Amino acid sequence: MSELKYKRILLKLSGEALAGADKYGINAETLEAFCQEILDLSKQGVQIGIVVGGGNIFRGIQGTKKGIDRAKGDSMGMLATTINAIAIQSMIQQLGGKAKVLTSTLMEPYAERFSQNRAITALEEGYIVVFSGGTGNPYFTTDSASALRGLEIKAEVLLKGTRVDGIYTADPEKDPNATKFDEITFDETIQRKLKVMDLTAFALCSENNLPIMVFDMNQKGNLEKIVKGEKIGTLVK
Repeated sequence: MSELKYKRILLKLSGEALAGADKYGINAETLEAFCQEILDLSKQGVQIGIVVGGGNIFRGIQGTKKGIDRAKGDSMGMLATTINAIAIQSMIQQLGGKAKVLTSTLMEPYAERFSQNRAITALEEGYIVVFSGGTGNPYFTTDSASALRGLEIKAEVLLKGTRVDGIYTADPEKDPNATKFDEITFDETIQRKLKVMDLTAFALCSENNLPIMVFDMNQKGNLEKIVKGEKIGTLVK
C-alpha cells in the first residue's frame, strides 16, 4: 500500500452529485459508486468525515422564490441533507462498512446529535462519519458546514468534489482558453475572484490553515489518488 499523504479528511459532497443522471432525488447507482469508493479508502486506514448537501431534494434559497420564509426554507434544506446522509449511511452499511450520521440538531431516533468528541471518537473507531443538517443555522451553506466540521474534527484537508477537475482561470465549460491551477493561495483566489466556496467557508479555511482540494468526484479513483499524494485537482492553501 502506498504511503498516505492524508489520514483524516473532510469530504464535501453536493446533493446534486447524488442525483447522478437524474434531475432530482438519489440515483441508486451513483450512490453505490460513491460509497464504494469512500469505503475502499476507509479500509486503507483513512479517517473520513463527510458533509453532504441537500440540493437534490430541496435548496433553501429556492424556497424564497416561492414565498417561503428564508429561515424556514433553510430548515427544510437542512432536513434534506439528513435524508441524503441516511442514504449514504445505509449504503455504506450494505457494502459491509461502518457509518454514523451526526446531525447539527436533535433528530433522534434517526441520528445522533453532533459533538466534537463524539465525531472524533467515531472516526478513531473506524466509522465513516456523515455530518448532516448544515451548521444548524439558517443563512449558512453546507460549504460553511464543511469548513466548520473539517476544523472541528482536525481534518488535514477539505476535499470539495465537483463536476470539473479543479480551479480554472475562467469557467472551462464556457471558455475553451481557460487554464487550470495545480496550486493557488487563498489570497490569489480572492484577488482573482475565483468561485471556490462561499466566502464564509473560504474565510474559515483561510484563517485556520485548512487547505482545500477541488477535484472531479465523478472520475473514479480520484479520491484515492489525492489521499496518496498524486497531483489531482487544485490545491488551495
